[in-house]
Amino acid sequence: MAQQAGAPPPAAWPAVEVRRMADLPYGPGERQRMDVYLPANPRGAPVLVMVHGGAWMFGDKTAAAVVAPKIAHWVRDQGFILVSVGYRLVPQVDVLQQAQDVALAVATAQASARSWGGDPDRFVLMGHSAGAHLVALLSASPEIARQQGARRWLGAVMLDSAALDTAALMQRPHLRLYDRAFGSDPALWRAVSPTDTLAPGAPPMLLVCSTLRRDDACAQARAFAARVRSAGTRAEVQPEDLTHAGINAELGLPGAYTAAVDAFIRSTGARPH
Repeated sequence: MAQQAGAPPPAAWPAVEVRRMADLPYGPGERQRMDVYLPANPRGAPVLVMVHGGAWMFGDKTAAAVVAPKIAHWVRDQGFILVSVGYRLVPQVDVLQQAQDVALAVATAQASARSWGGDPDRFVLMGHSAGAHLVALLSASPEIARQQGARRWLGAVMLDSAALDTAALMQRPHLRLYDRAFGSDPALWRAVSPTDTLAPGAPPMLLVCSTLRRDDACAQARAFAARVRSAGTRAEVQPEDLTHAGINAELGLPGAYTAAVDAFIRSTGARPH
């Protein structure tokens, strides 16, 4: 596969049978772009949408840890289409507008899926860190996605978010990065809190969490999953003895962790024909 401008170095990329369509626009902004990775001869392929992290203020859709093992495992080996989404960053926009960006990207990908050889009815969303929070917010609050034209997806995988109860997070001692991301307005805290905005109609969710974090992200994941289940939706928690970065970088590598995420994705109905 040929390297393209702005891409990770060749060593980070799968070696065979993957085609990349870079920087497809879904909005007018410079960062409102997505990269699409296609397997050989996709025919009704399921689509995995990946949302990068970066404390809501930085990060990139082309980072090797965001895409490389996932391309190798899901695109090359299993025949999925992978969409890696860029979005506008704080302080250019607020976190709710970031969620709207991701929703618009999903809507655009759903509208384009058939032309790529994909199935618009078999989408799964995945995000890491800040991206996991945005995926959780859209999954908890389907109306945000509907307003951007997106249809319901089959399931969501959140990779180590510690902002699932955003309003509560902001009212206890926390890292300063959260102040820069969420500001000082309690109304915005509630508007971008997956816990506070949880509504009927959420898709099944898998919450992966690092057991090595000092802020006990797994306790927050379990509390959110309990609320999701009480609202009538399936939610699972997958603790992993990996660092916050490792939760992202090691997903797609052979082992029990990737197998567990695979099993959840298959359980939603998103599997190649």
